[in-house]
Amino acid sequence: MISRNLEKARSAYEGRNTEASRKAHDSGGEPHRAGGGQYIKSFVYGGLDGTITTFAVVAGVAGASLSSNVILILGFANLIADGIAMAFGDFLSTRAEQQYHASERRREEWELEHYPEGEKKELIEIYEEKGLSEEDASTLVGILEKHPEVMVDTMMVVELGILEEHESPLKNGMVTFAAFVLFGFIPLLVFVLMHFTGWQLNGMVWACVLTGATLFGLGVAKSRFSAGAWWRAGAEMLLLGGLAAVAAFFVGKALESLA
Repeated sequence: MISRNLEKARSAYEGRNTEASRKAHDSGGEPHRAGGGQYIKSFVYGGLDGTITTFAVVAGVAGASLSSNVILILGFANLIADGIAMAFGDFLSTRAEQQYHASERRREEWELEHYPEGEKKELIEIYEEKGLSEEDASTLVGILEKHPEVMVDTMMVVELGILEEHESPLKNGMVTFAAFVLFGFIPLLVFVLMHFTGWQLNGMVWACVLTGATLFGLGVAKSRFSAGAWWRAGAEMLLLGGLAAVAAFFVGKALESLA
């Protein structure tokens, strides 16, 4: 358990409210959770990629003045193929990162076991570079060496800059795929409804509205992992998606004669 409420602490920081921050730290313990945020990141970024790439396909096909049936065919092909590629990419990158972290940890454990004096000296030097006196650095390292696992944890962070996460590569990939397909479907939604209901709508206009709202919302969600304002993060994602769509539209327009 840790003696502060993380959500309240974040809210207090965003508002630069020192009194609220104090209350957040004194509001009682909560379980320490590690790695859960990574799945949220996979969901948000998978959703952003799905929305932007699918809408770019829709805009490109619309620019080439092709039928809504072509939009559906290419849109769903992109949705599934790119979703699988994104999921595999997330799975493989997460697994590779964890394998690297594990190998570095085994090396640090081996060095601490076979040459503890060298590791102690190295950590003392690191703390001295950070501004601690030699006496304070030696005292701190002397405490850490009594707990080898904590000592290795510390070396991983301060020496190598590695903060180990324990998320599942498979779950990361699955979350990315689910988010990519779920949000990537939104630009296609109006064309699906028009196809199956016979409604006569301006599909591109509605696709723009739905996609813009989705991108703004996902941008706001992304601001959870950054220090920026929520409205700025939403506007940035909206602008990014708009630029991708405009580029795809004009490429489609330029190649219209090939259709």
